[in-house]
Amino acid sequence: MPELADVFRLHGPAYRAGHKGSLLPSQAAAMDAIETCRTEACGGHVYICGECGGLRYSYHSCGNRHCPKCQHELASLWLGRQTGQLLPVPYCLITFTLPQELRALARLHQKLVYGALFRESAAALLELARDPRHLGADLGFTGVLHTWTRDLQYHPHVHYVAPAGGLAPDGSRWIPQKYRGWLLPVRALGSLFRGKLRHALRRAGLLGEAPAAVWRKPWVVHIKAAGTGEAAFKYLAPYVYRAAVSNSRIVALDQGRVTYRYRRSDTGAEALMTLAADEFIRRLLQHVLPRGFVRVRSYGFYSSRRRDDLALVRGLLGADEPVPDDSEPPADQSGAGCGQSPLRCPRCGGPLILLLKLPPRKRAPP
Repeated sequence: MPELADVFRLHGPAYRAGHKGSLLPSQAAAMDAIETCRTEACGGHVYICGECGGLRYSYHSCGNRHCPKCQHELASLWLGRQTGQLLPVPYCLITFTLPQELRALARLHQKLVYGALFRESAAALLELARDPRHLGADLGFTGVLHTWTRDLQYHPHVHYVAPAGGLAPDGSRWIPQKYRGWLLPVRALGSLFRGKLRHALRRAGLLGEAPAAVWRKPWVVHIKAAGTGEAAFKYLAPYVYRAAVSNSRIVALDQGRVTYRYRRSDTGAEALMTLAADEFIRRLLQHVLPRGFVRVRSYGFYSSRRRDDLALVRGLLGADEPVPDDSEPPADQSGAGCGQSPLRCPRCGGPLILLLKLPPRKRAPP
């Protein structure tokens, strides 16, 4: 089956040549990394079998966060850390969506607009929750930026997983949500978020680039019950460390066209979509994040600066302290992610002995 790397190797040169003026450095870097992942360009190790004398080459992964080959282990570690801190209360999933009218602006100023989307949506949540007319408590929540739809269209939004309640202002008690099924009124939350983002764009000098009509329409905020919170984190984990499309979803690469599987949002049924390779690459690269941008952020008593408050909440709820997760991301020196352990010979099962280390191949200057 074809992989994303095959698409980039075959059609990447033409795409780079045709989009010289619009290809961002972060997008070019992601293409380069995915093309060379687990190839000799990344360096690796050569092993010799102690029994049959056969050689095995194991190449390193690229480590790029958008690569579909080498991020699965990291997603699993992240999920374990999040579920290990769940509180014994109901949770909810809160989604803030950037309106269609602002998406062109977001493409041009990704780091600024994505940052504002996080910052202002979190501020709206915290402010409305502190209002005694609604909850009168301090929230804690973790958010993940998500920029794609199932068919790879551009659709920036943030998902927050939050306990359905909060810490009293004086820290004396836990205050559960007042109304069954929802934490805060979504219309008020949408209006508050809209005003805060408008102010943020004004401060950044970008308000003139936004259509005036967007400030007169309702903004979409959605809140739904999420049970214990574990299922919500399982839903979000793949978005933290993966490309917008996994290798398993690509079913064909033929005559300059890419066919991939996706699930229809209206019916939930699996469907196939075929795109010209240039359009497929364009859709994919618009979801590459700016270098250094943090996709996962925590606020309120879940933020790293308020660990004492989180411990206080756990005490009020009688929750056990989470077991510290001292595990490290797996050291990638062997290509084990390709499905074979380098310690045993794939041909005879004999022990493999390290023979040689291969340095990464230096790229030629552009």
